Amino acid sequence: MEKPLIILKLGGSSITDKKSAEPKTRPDVISRLAKEVAEAYAGQKFSLVIVHGAGSFGHGIVKKTGIDKGLHNDEQLLAFAEVQRLQNVLNSLVTQALIESGVPAMPCQASSHAILENGRIIKMDTETIKKLVERGMVPVLYGVPAYDTVKGCSILSGDQIAPYVAKKLGAAKIIHGTNVDGIFTSDPNTDKNARHIKLITTENIEEVKKMLGGSATTDVTGGMAGKVQELADMEIDSQITSALEPGKIRAALLGEAVGTTVKL
Repeated sequence: MEKPLIILKLGGSSITDKKSAEPKTRPDVISRLAKEVAEAYAGQKFSLVIVHGAGSFGHGIVKKTGIDKGLHNDEQLLAFAEVQRLQNVLNSLVTQALIESGVPAMPCQASSHAILENGRIIKMDTETIKKLVERGMVPVLYGVPAYDTVKGCSILSGDQIAPYVAKKLGAAKIIHGTNVDGIFTSDPNTDKNARHIKLITTENIEEVKKMLGGSATTDVTGGMAGKVQELADMEIDSQITSALEPGKIRAALLGEAVGTTVKL
């Protein structure tokens, strides 16, 4: 690719109300993030792929029905289908906001061309994504339950999609937009003594991983610990910053040092 490729992952806890028992978006956040992406992308100095999470549009149903652990009855088949439908709705809302802000966002259903084995991607066609990017489009993928050769169904998380696509397409970096401004020694939402970690490298990543827990709300994909582990497995340089603090995503896309930098 002529321009450096950035993979932007927007967490489900940022664009939806993850604590809600029913699917509920954060329309103001989605609209603002779309405008920030548009402002940074306007000069087209980089290519872009966006991946977003499920938040309240998926995690609650998945945890209730256990489809992330496999398919065992007809009710789970309905849940499998319903979560996909809900994620299509969320993806449509995200891409609509981006398009209205001037970003040529293309909805892309990753689960239609991905095969998992015990929860890990063993095959996923990225050629169409590559060609769309080369034509100036911004593919928008999303995490969702997907076909698993062993369990029938497991979670194809956005945190797994982002580094996989980054590796396949030779991305320059991944930006994770979350509900906190990077990595901390403990949860800054509950611990006022939590210390911000500005840089994670091969020298301190094992120590950092010991500090991290899962998500504070319902999350079947591993929370912050899962994000860092996926990055470590793929050895992808990245940046983790807040999608809830205005300007942080725009700054990260423009190369500014916000949040936590992960250099592996």
